[in-house]
Amino acid sequence: MSTNSTRPRIEMVDTTLRDGMSSVSHKFTAQNVAEIAAGLDAGGIGTIEVAHGLGIGASSVNYGQAAHTDTEYVRAAVDSVENASIAVLYVPGIATLPELDACIEAGITTVRVAVHCTEADCGEQPIQYAKDKGLRVMSFLMMSHKLEAEPLAEQGAKLGSYGADVVYCVDSAGYMVPDMVAERVRALRAAMPDQTLGVHTHNNLGVAIGNVLAGLEAGATVVDGSLRGLGASAGNAQTEVLAATLERAGWETGANLWPLVDTAEQVLAPLMRDPQIVDETALLLGYAGVYSTFFHPTKRAAARFGLPGRDILLELGRRGIIGGQEDMIIDIASEMAKAR
Repeated sequence: MSTNSTRPRIEMVDTTLRDGMSSVSHKFTAQNVAEIAAGLDAGGIGTIEVAHGLGIGASSVNYGQAAHTDTEYVRAAVDSVENASIAVLYVPGIATLPELDACIEAGITTVRVAVHCTEADCGEQPIQYAKDKGLRVMSFLMMSHKLEAEPLAEQGAKLGSYGADVVYCVDSAGYMVPDMVAERVRALRAAMPDQTLGVHTHNNLGVAIGNVLAGLEAGATVVDGSLRGLGASAGNAQTEVLAATLERAGWETGANLWPLVDTAEQVLAPLMRDPQIVDETALLLGYAGVYSTFFHPTKRAAARFGLPGRDILLELGRRGIIGGQEDMIIDIASEMAKAR
């Protein structure tokens, strides 16, 4: 692997078994999790995120019923890896601290606390609680495109002040292009010179890996991906492609490409119901700046009310609907159908 001594080492995080759950209706089995986690561990991935696609505590009629409990997924992953840290996603308002405690007992050593980009204050309690429990804390500024660079940096600085080990610029909607990511990461770096920064990108406009590279050049050192690009809507930066791209670009990651490729092709691919592609709905989610987990609910609403999915998505974007407001999809589609 070629390296550039002037560049910091990059940490790769894989979210196949969490964000990727959205691609399989949260139905990975514990055995699937064990096999995929083992392959990621062999591929040198340092942190592996697991459990329901919307984080711990989300398995429900509203968000989708998972095949197993959060703790069953955690235990399956923990028992299958030798080196990787197992992580879960904690979204305030969905997850609870007792649910986090159960995951700690099951073996997690990292938690990723996700807040809307304008609501960093919501992360204070879970971040400080997790730090007191000895966890590594990664914190997400979801829908980072909703704020310009300087206000986003102010929100990020709050997360850092609460004790977050990593602060992420997160393109939840797949809305951003490389210059937008770079601008926001540079602002976060200026506001927090010593803070470890991460980037999490979605591929709705086909630039997920380009956005990762832009974030790295701007000062991030932690990057997310998922095997075969699994994830909500058009999915994430593809882990095995990202590993190869970073090697070719001269970044040192510690990743071992071929176990990642083998796991993607031999273990994961047979489990996929459909290929992870940028179809019309996924493209419109990114174009309109709508949360990626609205992908399937919008398709269902479009079929139910006989409306074009694009019209619903554009209206959701116009109204600024954010994650956690999934119930509004039906309300808005119903309003639109009545108006017609």
